Amino acid sequence: MRASFSAMGTTFVIDVESSRALSQVQRKVEGWEALFSRFRPESELSRLNLAGQGHVSEPMAEVLGCAHQLHAQTAGKFDVAVGEAVIGWGYDRTFDDVETLALVPRSIRQGAWSLTDRFCELSGRTQLDLGGLVKGWVADQIVEAGLASMVSAGGDVRSADQNLIVDVQSPGGATVAAVAVGVGALATSSTARRQWLVGSHKAHHLVDPATMKPAVVPSHTVSVVAQTAVEAEAAAKAVLLMGATGLEWAAQQPWIRQAVAQWNDGLVYSTARRQAA
Repeated sequence: MRASFSAMGTTFVIDVESSRALSQVQRKVEGWEALFSRFRPESELSRLNLAGQGHVSEPMAEVLGCAHQLHAQTAGKFDVAVGEAVIGWGYDRTFDDVETLALVPRSIRQGAWSLTDRFCELSGRTQLDLGGLVKGWVADQIVEAGLASMVSAGGDVRSADQNLIVDVQSPGGATVAAVAVGVGALATSSTARRQWLVGSHKAHHLVDPATMKPAVVPSHTVSVVAQTAVEAEAAAKAVLLMGATGLEWAAQQPWIRQAVAQWNDGLVYSTARRQAA
C-alpha cells in the first residue's frame, strides 16, 4: 500500500506492506523529529545549538558523522554549519510562518564544528541546520530496516524497488525528466521553492557556505541519483552551488549515478547515467 503523512515540515510518501508497518514508520519518524527539529526548543539539536557543545546521542552522532563525510566528499559545498545564516535571513520558524524581513542581515561568518567520541563542539556563533540531511537519513533508515520499499521524505527518495522511476518536475509542476532510480536514491535541491523577501531581495533556504547568503546560481533546481538518500541530498546541493561547473564535477564523481539540472533559462541538462556498482 502507498500512504502519506505530514512530518518534519513536509510530506512523507511511503510504500509499505501493511497498516501496522505504516504505524511503526510514523512512530519512528516522530521520534527522530523530536531529536532533530530546529523548530522545537526541547529537541536535542536545539539544545546543542544553544549550549554550543555537549555529548550527543547515537542517532545525532551518526547524522553528524554523515555530515562530516559529505562535507569532504563535496569539497565543502555541503555544509550543515549554515544555521546562523539561515536564521539571519529569516528562516527562523517553520516555512508557513516565515515573514518578510525589512533589512538584509549583517555579515555572518562561516560556521565550524567538530565531533570527537560523541562530543560535539560548535565554534563561535555556529548553528547547525540538519533539516535536509535528516530527511535523507530518515528515508535511508526506514528502507534499510525493511520497513518500506520506498520512502519519499519531501522529495528525498530512497528505494528498494528495482523498477522505480521518478518524474523530476519544474517548480511549476511540469515533468522535465523521467529518472530511473531503481535500488538507490534521488534528492532534489532548489532555489525556486521556499522563497520570501528580505528588503527588496528574494531570499531562499539554500545558503552558500562560502558567502553565508542565499545562493545566486545559474540553475534553479538540481536532482541527483546516488546509492543513499543522504548522498543524493548532499550532491544535489553541491552541484547546484557549484553553478556552471556543477554537472562537470558530478560526472567525475563515482558515487553520483546521475545529475539533472534545470537552468534559470528553462533548459534542462543531465550527466550520462552511471550504472550502480
